[in-house]
Amino acid sequence: MHTSPRVRTLSLLQHCKTSLPTNHITQIHSQLISNDLTQSPTIVARLIQHYCASKAPHATHYAHLVIDQFYRHNNGCNPYPLNVLIRCTPPVDSINIFASRVSKGTPSFDDFTYIFVLGACARRVKALWEGLQVHCRVIKHGCVSNVMLQTTMIHFYVNSNAYAFARKVFDEMPVRTAATWNSLIAGYCSRKEYARDGLMLFVEMLNGKCGVKANDTTVVCVLSAVSRLGTLEMGVSIHGYIEKTVCDVENDVYIGTGLVDMYAKCGLLDSALNVFMRMRHKNVHTWTAMVSGLAVHGRGKQALKFFNDMTDSGISPNSVTFTSLLLACSQAGLVEEGLSLFHNMKNKFGIVPLPHHYGCIVDLLARAGHLDDAFKFIVGEKVESDEVLWRSLLHACRLHNDIVMGERVAKILISMQPELNLEACDRSEDYVALSNMCASAGKWEEVAAVREAIIDKGIETNPAVTNYLQYSYFGFHSSLLLVKIV
Repeated sequence: MHTSPRVRTLSLLQHCKTSLPTNHITQIHSQLISNDLTQSPTIVARLIQHYCASKAPHATHYAHLVIDQFYRHNNGCNPYPLNVLIRCTPPVDSINIFASRVSKGTPSFDDFTYIFVLGACARRVKALWEGLQVHCRVIKHGCVSNVMLQTTMIHFYVNSNAYAFARKVFDEMPVRTAATWNSLIAGYCSRKEYARDGLMLFVEMLNGKCGVKANDTTVVCVLSAVSRLGTLEMGVSIHGYIEKTVCDVENDVYIGTGLVDMYAKCGLLDSALNVFMRMRHKNVHTWTAMVSGLAVHGRGKQALKFFNDMTDSGISPNSVTFTSLLLACSQAGLVEEGLSLFHNMKNKFGIVPLPHHYGCIVDLLARAGHLDDAFKFIVGEKVESDEVLWRSLLHACRLHNDIVMGERVAKILISMQPELNLEACDRSEDYVALSNMCASAGKWEEVAAVREAIIDKGIETNPAVTNYLQYSYFGFHSSLLLVKIV
């Protein structure tokens, strides 16, 4: 059966894999030009999609050439190829593409164009100004009645921490879907300072006047808000609502994980264990939530047992799992177990330690009084540039009254500071710590030297620090005066 070149080419583009080499895509592009098929919006959009999926350095440039040629001959009358280009490129490029089309006066925008651009603004950090301009164009072009567009707008404002704008858009919507409610509720619940607003919005949703019912996404969000606030009564009520109307907790891994986390953080560890045991399906987040709850409540050995059960069930831990386990070992004083976990984390599970993992080990060793081992660990792991680790060790030196080690660590912290540091006032605590150590050891001359160093470097200190240094300094001279009098 004979088929037209357009049908054959379109079929070829549709069945091409996204990992197709760029030279093959360019060959197909050449065939499109030869058959005069570069004016079809569907074919051009598919070609742009393949170019954007390619990892070649010039593939995106080719996609721009394709769309420029298309709009040069079509006067920007069809927004479909542009929408595909905006959707398939990284957020920064998507915003720039939209801005360039605006500057060129291209009128090829529809609701989906604004949806994709606002989605790019939501994924990009610090894109509030760009999103506000897009919002203005939406109002100007009269697209504000699109529920999907308004929901995307709420999502953008929430991601940009502009909660007042998000709520204003929400309140002005005549029609709202479950996704609309979930966007704002999820945004509120993701921040502790707005978590209570998220719960109040959830209660408003339950009143039934909105005509939309809460789903599993909604209850997972509000459970996270309850975990942040520690409002146990609200959490128990939500649990009852879930059991009655939403789903069976035993079969929903996400809601079950949310309940485990909520009960553990609200102090009802037995209830968390009860939900955990009832769940038929568990993922790494479920196990991590349970291990984290055990760690917070000081049940280090039980947390390690759950970790072994987790690996025996075939589920691999992640970075957060090890953070909870190391915290549990630190609070329970399980030094050998913690060091073994850190070793297995790198060698057995292939997880690269993050700064807070090193901090957990330093805290583990320091709590047990192994200050020398903590010092050797920082040096041996080649993380000497991390000031937080040194300050953690310095705090442990104060608790264990190890003047020699504390003075050594304090001098390391001071040596890490640049000679001219505009933010040195925030690091004056290192000088105060060294002064503390020297004063505790009766080294008054070094106390005076620390004060002179602060003056020479022009470091600003808060009044409490200044008063302490003055007390130490004059106390030093008073001691000398007493010696002379005697």
